[in-house]
Amino acid sequence: MNWEDYPRPAVTVDVVIFTLREGDLQVLLVRRKSPPFQGMWAIPGGFIRIDESLEEAALRELEEETGVRDVYLEQLYTFGDPDRDPRGRVITVAYFALVPADAVYPHAGSDAAEARWWSMYHLPPLAFDHDKILAYALQRLRYKLEYTAVGFELLPETFTLSELQAAYEVILGEKLDKRNFRRKILSAGILEETGEYRTGEGRPAKLYRFRDDAVAEVKARRLFP
Repeated sequence: MNWEDYPRPAVTVDVVIFTLREGDLQVLLVRRKSPPFQGMWAIPGGFIRIDESLEEAALRELEEETGVRDVYLEQLYTFGDPDRDPRGRVITVAYFALVPADAVYPHAGSDAAEARWWSMYHLPPLAFDHDKILAYALQRLRYKLEYTAVGFELLPETFTLSELQAAYEVILGEKLDKRNFRRKILSAGILEETGEYRTGEGRPAKLYRFRDDAVAEVKARRLFP
């Protein structure tokens, strides 16, 4: 058969945006304005145009539906179950991004009725197979957190070790031993002291930041849990 003889599935992009807000891991969702699944919550996304790359489409759809711009996207996975979309054969390429809470102020764009943050642990019923996409994205985030310094993308520029541990616990979904956490995170060589302290109740706490090269993977050892 020639390539013209093969059926052509449609291609979409979906964008998972994670942040840490109010002591919780949250994801940005939009309420669908049009069928199918009108009125249901979904990951921002849509069909690619014939003249744009996948990443260009992801950035465009994200801005059109949520008003969010200027985020670094990483390709997550391709989802292609034949019956994932009631409109027909649709393959979606999912992306994800990690952003500090104060870097994004979403609002509904032209293609969505509403945009807002939802707790990853208390999600509404979702359109399409977006529950599977989010479950996979959370798994990838946890993997990256254990092997890399990915936390720097979710935290403010400076933070205490207690704040860093709280972030790890929220994402991993489990409590970590305080002494063990501090020993491992400090021995990993991905943090540096700022020379400043955060004051409040109790003793002043040292402020840290991630080293400039902290985006590199922590080689040959798993940090957590």
